[in-house]
Amino acid sequence: MSLNEILKDADHRMDQSIESMKHDFQSIRTGRANPLVLERVKVDYYGVECPINQVANVTVPEPRQLMVTPFERNMLGPIEKAIQKSDLGINPLNDGQCLRLNFPQMTEDRRKEMVRQVNARAEQACVAIRNVRRDAIEHLKALEKSKELSEDELKRHEHKVQEMTDKHIANVHELQKRKDEELMEV
Repeated sequence: MSLNEILKDADHRMDQSIESMKHDFQSIRTGRANPLVLERVKVDYYGVECPINQVANVTVPEPRQLMVTPFERNMLGPIEKAIQKSDLGINPLNDGQCLRLNFPQMTEDRRKEMVRQVNARAEQACVAIRNVRRDAIEHLKALEKSKELSEDELKRHEHKVQEMTDKHIANVHELQKRKDEELMEV
């Protein structure tokens, strides 16, 4: 691996860790209805496990309500069961045409639990970023060992990798702070 490839790969992998964390943050329930909370709920569609958004239309008619309208009416029951089995803690209301999911006001304890989940996911992202840093520095040391890099160049590029790591971890903490504030908002 060349020097530029090592740095680009490290930056790309750190970005991927942040994107993964952002995606996970979207599925963490806040006080408002968000169709992404159903993204991980799978429903049996003729023997195949599918995400709900592939068998139904999910809309937000009110700030704290989701409406799930299946493309085929016979899917109403299986979708309802899948939502009940999920860990969302929401019971869907079936009106024969669609399902309505009313999101209650979150309690203080539930908000704190969600903040703990956010913090745990942010810490996982930081660990992943530090692992990428470690891999990049190992590659740089291998280049130095094979005499493709001088000791001074190694130190300079290690410093670049560390700056890249610091920037990405600061980004993780900023996103974590914003999500925490969103969760604690009443």
